[in-house]
Amino acid sequence: MNSISAEFISAAPEQSPTVKLDRSLHAFVAAFTAGLEPVALTLAGMDWGLHLASSPGRQMELGLDAMRKMQNWLQHAPTSAAALKSTESWGEECEQFWLFWQSWLQEATKVRGVSNHHQEMNRFFLRQAFDMWSPRNLPWCNPDIWRRALESGGASLWQGKQNWLEDLQKPAYDPQQSDWRPGAEVAVTPGAVVYRNHLIELIRYSPQTAQVYAEPLLIVPSWIMKYYILDLSPQNSMVRYMLQQGHQVYILSWNNPDAADRDLGMDDYLQMGVFAALEVIASIEPGVAVHSAGYCLGGTLLSIAAAALARTQQVQDASRMAPLASVTLLAAQTDFSEPGEMGVLIDDSQVDMLEDVMSESGYLSGAQMAGAFQFLNSRDLVWNKRVREYWLGVRDAGNDMMAWNADVTRLPARMHGEYLHQFFLENALAEGKYQVEGAPVSLSDIRLPMFVVGTVRDQVSPWPSVYKIVRLTRTDVCFLLASGGHNVGIVAAPGNPKSSYQIHMHLEQDKAVATEAWRSQAESKAGSWWPAWSAWLAAHSSGQKKPRRLPARRVLQQAPGSYVFKT
Repeated sequence: MNSISAEFISAAPEQSPTVKLDRSLHAFVAAFTAGLEPVALTLAGMDWGLHLASSPGRQMELGLDAMRKMQNWLQHAPTSAAALKSTESWGEECEQFWLFWQSWLQEATKVRGVSNHHQEMNRFFLRQAFDMWSPRNLPWCNPDIWRRALESGGASLWQGKQNWLEDLQKPAYDPQQSDWRPGAEVAVTPGAVVYRNHLIELIRYSPQTAQVYAEPLLIVPSWIMKYYILDLSPQNSMVRYMLQQGHQVYILSWNNPDAADRDLGMDDYLQMGVFAALEVIASIEPGVAVHSAGYCLGGTLLSIAAAALARTQQVQDASRMAPLASVTLLAAQTDFSEPGEMGVLIDDSQVDMLEDVMSESGYLSGAQMAGAFQFLNSRDLVWNKRVREYWLGVRDAGNDMMAWNADVTRLPARMHGEYLHQFFLENALAEGKYQVEGAPVSLSDIRLPMFVVGTVRDQVSPWPSVYKIVRLTRTDVCFLLASGGHNVGIVAAPGNPKSSYQIHMHLEQDKAVATEAWRSQAESKAGSWWPAWSAWLAAHSSGQKKPRRLPARRVLQQAPGSYVFKT
């Protein structure tokens, strides 16, 4: 079966010398712009500036609004002028002044005639600037910094300096030097690698109950991340929890590509990933259907596979694969027409520059990917963290998810370019234009029961975008909205008092409701959503049986395998 590796990896077309010249120049420029396309940023600014310059009425409105805001601030200021010597009052004054002008500038981006995309870009980057220069980040405006400095006799500032110097000298992340090492503290659920090709290791976990549900569960994580986000420390492992509920679990562990893998494309991930795994499971557990679950980009890929397999004549050798019993999508988009703030960073110009950068290295580095995610939530992930660690002198306590987040992966140039073009720019999957083996697939062909999870504060896969699967398919969809963000909302183990969710079953004949109305209609529950999913899978299973013994010849290596260690 390893021949599938060579069969599906196809080479990209040769580039002309002039194209190589342009790409080299653009990649050079990107090194000085944090990967942002300067032309795209300039066009967004010009679109706003020229339309504002030709709108004297709007200028008058903004001028009057600025005067009102300044008057409000001046009326507030005398109440604390006598107490300016108090750091609390001075900090509050700075914050109020900043909020007044932040709200005014955000309002100023709204000018008739400016394209929606450019308006969102201007608002986004303006917010980034305000987050960076927030008074909370400045020592003379943040009373917490001076209070802690006085209480500690200056030790907090000294410790903050030491933290800063340590970070300057900190080497690249090494999972083996972390306090949370795969195979030791995380990714420790017992299991075995039962298949390996160039792109995946397929892990089959050891059953933890005397009886298991007849249909095993195949989990397809995103290759943007290491798979053990779903198998963190034992008390925080989704895989372990599902095993304890009687589910037989398989999971894909993606290889971490390098420059030699630059020509791996989306079709390679489908054929060598999902399809290869289904073929292996069919050989281990013949005649059994498979519950499937995909997380983030892995969920998008799974939905493609399910749509393609719904028309078996479109997929070569589909008869050798285990059929699907159900599809679960975790924080996974299938319609990219409204991708939220991610869309601000993705347009034709920006994608072209990103492809030029990848053409030099052959991949998108993990640092570049991590930087993009930090950019989306810079207030919490960058500025607040720096205030705590550098000004307050307090190191964030490490945990399993933080260690996983630092264990970054790379993305092949061809695959990432295809992903951005076909999904974000063309929305090919939702519009029925995405092709598998030469023929388009349609999500409306999926007739399997679906369980779909969105998270409330997801800036990667906004839940209103995830919810669109209800409109794109013609099947029963149980939609669940979990508290938290893209990662914390999914990794929500039982026992966390902050966890909650809403859930509603959409039958095939039901009409989808507007997202604004959905939350008012859906049932609200406290606690982790994992038990609800486990119960749903159990209800869509054909009963329980004694676990099938794995022959020794099938074991290539004990879990977590070898691919998870590739940095």
